[in-house]
Amino acid sequence: MKASEYRERTFEELRHMADDLKQDVFNLRFQHATGQLDDVSRITQVKRDLARVKTLVREHELNIRQLVSAQDSQADG
Repeated sequence: MKASEYRERTFEELRHMADDLKQDVFNLRFQHATGQLDDVSRITQVKRDLARVKTLVREHELNIRQLVSAQDSQADG
């Protein structure tokens, strides 16, 4: 999923997605260790998605998203 698609989610949805992605990374690493994982690149993909979601969660916590949109409107006007 692209970062723009994640930005459309609510804070609670993002937190839930982060928990799900953490579990996915754990499961993929376990499958890789036991030799059951065919597509090893999936681990990297899920880890990157987790990083994107964590970044957006942190932006929500710091209210950066609101500040950025406020600065954009000041620059336009």
